[in-house]
Amino acid sequence: MADSFGKGVLDDQRVAEGIKFQAEHCRRNGAPVTARIVEAQLALMASDTLCGKRIAHWPGLPLEDAMPLRLAGGFHHLLLTGADSRLLPVYSGHVSNQVEVDAIVVAVTSDHDQRLLPWLDGPPQTNEAGRSASFMAGLLWLSDKIGSRFELNEIGASAGINTMMERYHYNLGGVEAGPESSPMRIKPEWRGSPPPKAEVEIVHISGCDQSPVDLSDSDAALRVKSYVWPENAGRLERMDAAILLAAQKRPDVVKSDALDWVLKRLSAPQDAGVARVFNHSIVWQYIPAERRAAITDAIEAHGRNATAERPLVWMMLETNRETFKHELQIRYWPGPPQWHLLAEAQAHGTWVEWLEN
Repeated sequence: MADSFGKGVLDDQRVAEGIKFQAEHCRRNGAPVTARIVEAQLALMASDTLCGKRIAHWPGLPLEDAMPLRLAGGFHHLLLTGADSRLLPVYSGHVSNQVEVDAIVVAVTSDHDQRLLPWLDGPPQTNEAGRSASFMAGLLWLSDKIGSRFELNEIGASAGINTMMERYHYNLGGVEAGPESSPMRIKPEWRGSPPPKAEVEIVHISGCDQSPVDLSDSDAALRVKSYVWPENAGRLERMDAAILLAAQKRPDVVKSDALDWVLKRLSAPQDAGVARVFNHSIVWQYIPAERRAAITDAIEAHGRNATAERPLVWMMLETNRETFKHELQIRYWPGPPQWHLLAEAQAHGTWVEWLEN
């Protein structure tokens, strides 16, 4: 996916357009408060703050780098830690006028410039258990096509929240899956017909990330929670449930480049009767184009040698930048040489619209 606002545009215009696009994306995905915080970064660009100067002269591609959401996480962290109460009326929605929001954000940044600056060093760890609703629906759809036993390999797993999905309970349009006693309850607003009612057994699940987060560390867990869009109370509840489950058993996530890890997992022995699945959500845009191409080539090459006894699956939930929706697409081998668009979903799993009949 190419960033629409490339380096051929003047830096300030390119960054400003990226901020505006990200704010609109937030608004369209039910996060008006986060949209205002993101949009306030336009005013921050004109300030004398170190943060403002850094984003104004951002060397990369604002959307590919998720630059506006990096600083948004830092502002939410100030709120969650009680470091600055001036943000409370913004996050509660009591202050919604953009000019007023701009003034508060610039003032807060001026007072916490050094503390906020490191938040720009890396992309947000946007881990969200709600996205696993689409993954589970995809596995239910696959079950009667290639078998019900799966080995999941998540690319860009962040804190590994979705690598614990075998421990979650799901209600997907009335179709239930997962342990009934789980503290993690995944029940999105379901649109369209329900997914197939089928057996799903996840026999192994692991993931990789360039900078994995240990949810059992309280400071690291709070940092991940800071990236949650604050207007969504359900997301915050799911984050707390994920932290609880991670304390009971840490998710299996290793520090690795995505391409290196995919190649390693592709070469690992695969049990008969178990489908090997590579899955990812809202991460593809963060992987450099040449490495995306190499991952694609590697998976497709192995897919051509897949058998009914040892199937291969590629399952993704990624952003369509024209519709602002997130599309669940699946390709499997042996099988038809095409991607199957099964569903569209809200960015964090609030709703899922099943498209497959």
